[in-house]
Order: sequence, then structure tokens, then C-alpha cells
Amino acid sequence: MHPVNIIELLLFVGLLLAMTKPLGLHLAAVLDAQGKTVLDPFVQPAEKFLYRLIGIRSTDEQSWKRYTVSLCAFSLVSMLFTYAVLRLQHLLPLNPQGFGPVRPDLAFNTAASFTTNTNWQSYGGESTLSYFSQMAGLTLHNFASAAAGIAVAAALVRGISRHSVKTIGNFWVDLVRTNLYLLIPASFIFALFLMSQGVIQNFHPYVTAQPLDQQAAAAQSIAQGPLASQIAIKMLGTNGGGFMNANAAHPYENPTPLSNFLQMLAILLIPSGLTYYLGRMLKNQRHGWAVWTAMLIMFLASLSVCWWSESAGNPRLHALGVDAAEGNMEGKEVRFGIFDSALFATVTTSASCGAVNAMHDSFTPAGGLMPLVNIQLGEVVFGGAGAGLYGMLVFIVLTVFLAGLMVGRTPEYAGKKIEARDIKLCALALLILVCTILGFTAWAAVAPRGTAAITNRGPHGLTEMLYAFSSAAGNNGSAFAGLGATTVWYNTTLGIAMLLGRFFMIVPILALAGSLGAKKPMPQTAGTFPVAGPTFIVLLVGTVLIVGALTFLPALALGPIVEHFLMTTAPVVY
Repeated sequence: MHPVNIIELLLFVGLLLAMTKPLGLHLAAVLDAQGKTVLDPFVQPAEKFLYRLIGIRSTDEQSWKRYTVSLCAFSLVSMLFTYAVLRLQHLLPLNPQGFGPVRPDLAFNTAASFTTNTNWQSYGGESTLSYFSQMAGLTLHNFASAAAGIAVAAALVRGISRHSVKTIGNFWVDLVRTNLYLLIPASFIFALFLMSQGVIQNFHPYVTAQPLDQQAAAAQSIAQGPLASQIAIKMLGTNGGGFMNANAAHPYENPTPLSNFLQMLAILLIPSGLTYYLGRMLKNQRHGWAVWTAMLIMFLASLSVCWWSESAGNPRLHALGVDAAEGNMEGKEVRFGIFDSALFATVTTSASCGAVNAMHDSFTPAGGLMPLVNIQLGEVVFGGAGAGLYGMLVFIVLTVFLAGLMVGRTPEYAGKKIEARDIKLCALALLILVCTILGFTAWAAVAPRGTAAITNRGPHGLTEMLYAFSSAAGNNGSAFAGLGATTVWYNTTLGIAMLLGRFFMIVPILALAGSLGAKKPMPQTAGTFPVAGPTFIVLLVGTVLIVGALTFLPALALGPIVEHFLMTTAPVVY
């Protein structure tokens, strides 16, 4: 562990901590009018115009059922729009390469992927999609799906913080304000920074580069396009879909160490700020910081294992005199190295982002295990834009419930009695994720169309399938690679898993918001379990890890865990 890496990690955590409060205050002003923003004079005219265009009044609020219907209707229409754009891209403008229509199964997979904030890519962006498809079809969803996730988190926080009410906000207002006051201005500034680092932003046709020795090598086509605008929101909105197939390992998407560092920071900014927003809305800032601390502990634990394993390398290669000093450099950019590859992998799977700067399939078994576990925990280790907070709040309700059982009193959270219906809704939200991941993986493991796509047999092949459906259902979007997922069967099953993991989890969470919002407040007593301090943090972390272990440990034992022991204990065959 080089001292420079320690300094970088401390700087990363320090900047994340420093920006949590300002961003949390801004989120409170945007989502619940807790103060004014500097953007008000510039943005309010556009906001009012959009309300008139949609036909709503900003003061009208919705019940949890109307909120859910609005979100699902918006998502369905936007998904159909994206599907149409992809199928008709050969007839649409901004297609200098003359790309043809995307085939139906791939168009369905991609439309479902970007609608659900998953951004799984079964295609090579620069070799499949036109500029119009990249912008109108995909980048538009990067804003919309991220805002929808933040809106759900805000609705759940309102349900917890309010008393004896039947409404949890207005989805259309949350969608408009999140984009106008947060995602669009932040992405504009970040895109300008990325351009200053060398990220391209143009609509030029692809460039043909002639090699110096024209007889030894063929001419190379160098892709162009509006990259900076898409990359900015893909990181800030925890989307992850890259313009280029190589994603953040491509020098056009991630050209410098500074761009690499700030892209990682951008992924966790909004999820981190939402913890401060939670504390502010509940009028218990210590609770918000306790949630942030629990997330940080799990993040650092995951990073430590991944970093250690990749630095230790592969003993099979060491025995052959390969990579003995550098560690496991396979599948990694030399300009980033092991630490920045491990940090990026941990960041992007702690959040529901999916951007990558290294090949996860080339990680050691223990190194690849940690990104997989981060996703399977529900991506609550900071999590995605909004998704991380509402996922963690489910675990918080379960934690309070377990604490109440241990002391033999009715569990309470934020002055609300936690009842059987609330626990059933939390359990349903978690079971959707578990059943989708394990169910589809089991199907893939026995179906000929599932096993035909794996490039590695044995435990590594199982890990490839398990990672794919974990990434899809967890709305992460990163790929373990090594899996030929561009087939009709995988495009269809992965697309269905994405939709289940997003909307079948959101519905019980919004129902939970409605249930908690309708409850009457209860006075705190000496027996009320404190939701701040070391005891709460330990219990919350323990609840997340125990639930994850009970559900996914058997599958992990057959995949990366057994592969690790095979790598470290089995005899080397030359």
C-alpha cells in the first residue's frame, strides 16, 4: 500500500465529507422548499412554464398511489419513446456513420436499462448508436431516471417526517425541480470541466487514422461524438452508461488522473448529500450523519478487501514469474494502476452507477467478490441517486424493528410506530431483489441458452451469470464481462430483471411512505431506541450484512469464494 494511495483515499473521503452538508442543504431547498437557492431567479420562469405545459399546479400533492401511477406512467412513456428512437435511428438525424436500426431485443434491453437507471449495455456505443440515439434516447433518460430515484427518496422521507397526512408530495414537481435546480446545472458545470481535461464534445464524423506502416496495419477508425455532456450526467446521476464501449477506461471519456478522481467523487456526491437531507428533514442531524457513517464503514471495508486482493495478485501467475511485484494488473489501465482501479470498482458498485475503468472479470476472485457483494446488498453503501437512500431506509426500519424485539417493546422510528404492515412492505421490497437475482441466475445456470453464453466453465462461469443478473436487478449496469449477453435470451431476461428490480421495489417503498405518513406521532420516552450513535451504526451495518449473507452467501460460495480457494490452495499445473 503506497503512501500516495493512502493520501488519495483520505482526500477522497475528506472531499466527500466536506461536500455532504452543502449539497444536503441544497437538496432540502430543491425538494422541500427549505430555503432559497441561487438559481431561483434564473430557473423559476422555466419551472413555471413546464408546470403549465404539463398541466399541474405545484401546490397540489399526491397520495402514494397517485405518486406511484405518475412515476410508472412517465417511465412507461419514456421507455417506449427510447425504444422507438433506437428502432428508427436510421431515419433520424445526427447519424453521420449511417448506423442502421437497433434490433428489437437489443432495443428493448437498452430502453429498459436506461429507463430503470441501470444503463446495462449489451452493445458497443460507438459502433451501434447514432449521436441522436445517444442524446435523445439515452442521455435524456440519464436525467429522468436519476431524478425519478431522487423523487422516490424524497417521497419516503416526507412520509417519515410528516404526521397524519395522506400525501407524500407531487411526482411531477419533484421531477421538474430535481432536473432544473440540481442535475442540469451540475452536469453543465461538470461537462465543462471534463472538456478542459480533454473529453471531446462534437458532432463530427469518425476520423480515419492512417498507420505509419500502412502495409503492416489497417487504417483505424477513431470515434467522435458528444461525450462530455453524457459523461457528466452518467456520473452525477449514477447512471454509468458510457458513450464508448470501453467506458471510463477510454481516454476520450476519462483522459487524466484528475478526471478519474473527480468522476469517482461525482458518483457518490448526491447519495452522500441525501443523508444530510434525511437528517435535516427529520430534525435529527445526528441521525443523518449516523447513516452516512454506516455507509462509509461498509464502503471502506469493501475497498480494503478489493485493494488488498488486487495488490496481492494471483499466486498462479507469481509461480510463473508474472506480475510478482505489481500485483494483478490484468484488465487494468496502466495509467490508473491497481489502487484507482479498485477504488473505481468499489465506488461504482457501491452506487448504482455501473461506469468502469477496469475489467471486473479480470479481478482476482476476492477482488471481484466485493463489487458483486456491494450490488447484492441493495446498493445501500451510499447507493444510487435516491435509490441508495430509500434502500437504506428500508434497512433502517428493519433495524429499528429488530432493536424493539430485543428489548421487548414496540419499535418506533422518527416518532412513528413500526407495525406489521410496514415490516411486510420492507420485506417485500428486499424479496423482489433477492428472488429476481437468484431466480434468473438459477434459470440461466440450467438453460442451454444461458450456459451457451459463458466463456468460462466452473465457478467463474457461475460468477459471470450471477454478476449479470445482480447488476440488472440491482440497477447497477456494470458488467463482469466474459458473458456473451448480446443474445435474444439474455437481452430479454436481463431487461425483465431490470424492470422488476426497479419498479417492483419502488411500489412497496412508496406504499411504506404512505403508511408512515398517515401515522400519528408518538412521544419519545426513555425506552425509545436512539437512531444515532455507535450502537445504532453497528446494528444498522450488522442488519445489512446479515440480510445479505443469509440470502446470497450460498450462491457466492459456489462462485467467487470457491474460486478463491482453488486459486490459492490447488496445486499449480505447468
